[in-house]
Amino acid sequence: MIQLQVEGSRVAVQVLGTFTLADYKEFEEAFVFSRKFQGPVNVLMDLRDMLSFSLDVAWEELRFTRQHAPDIRRIAVLTGSEWVTWSAWLNRMFVDAEIRVFDDTAMAESWLGEGEGAASARGR
Repeated sequence: MIQLQVEGSRVAVQVLGTFTLADYKEFEEAFVFSRKFQGPVNVLMDLRDMLSFSLDVAWEELRFTRQHAPDIRRIAVLTGSEWVTWSAWLNRMFVDAEIRVFDDTAMAESWLGEGEGAASARGR
């Protein structure tokens, strides 16, 4: 199950329990909607309460991030898991976005806010 929040050019998703393909598709819809109206998107992925995910989610994530690589500005991943941290590092090969891993929500949100301010200064 996921909880989504879309604010301007930021899409925040919190995964609770098992991350399913239906959950990921819901995230994709929110991302595409935000991109359509706001330009490149910052993503906050809170995976601290994720228990597991299916292989089809991993495959869909790879497909989606490659397809939307220019549409992603920054990705902040909240996790305490070394495995998820390693996975986030691997994803850097597939997107142009800056990716950082955090264990503190305020720090992640602050970093994403810096990216949003830079985009506004450039006139998007």
